[in-house]
Amino acid sequence: MTVLTVNGVKQETNVDSSTPLLWVIREQLELTGTKFGCGIGQCGACTVRLNGTAIRSCLTPVAAADGQEIQTIEGLAPADGALHSLQAAWIQHQVPQCGYCQSGQLMSAAALLESNPTPSDEDIDLAMEGNICRCGMYGRIKAAIKTAAKAGSNRTANGTADDLTIIATAKETADE
Repeated sequence: MTVLTVNGVKQETNVDSSTPLLWVIREQLELTGTKFGCGIGQCGACTVRLNGTAIRSCLTPVAAADGQEIQTIEGLAPADGALHSLQAAWIQHQVPQCGYCQSGQLMSAAALLESNPTPSDEDIDLAMEGNICRCGMYGRIKAAIKTAAKAGSNRTANGTADDLTIIATAKETADE
């Protein structure tokens, strides 16, 4: 029996200890925001946070996470429905295109801002290295991280994912 605390909720699962954490998160816990990309830890789509550190869940055996704190994309925003400052910045800078890499990108960025609230361009490049965006939105990702850093990475933004005001503001900013 493996005991995981995922997004603040204690979960018990009975899987082989060598099962990749990714498959436990997606198939056992039914949290499908974390994506399977390459299966060899090279693309970053499967990134989650283990005790605050960004890890590749496709390479991490569930046994390594036993008794640990795991945060997935579903746990990034507070439970009250407000957006995390990174999510609001992602919308403001129109980062998502196809969206497949976004959960991994956001989790890596959250780990960065937690450990370094005022990252330089070099810090951002280093922290985001290995997170592949097939749509090539690297410039927008960096800009969004800088915006979230200015807002404070642990603060929430006004609004929710359904808040049309944030989306309208993002469109106005893009037009500038």
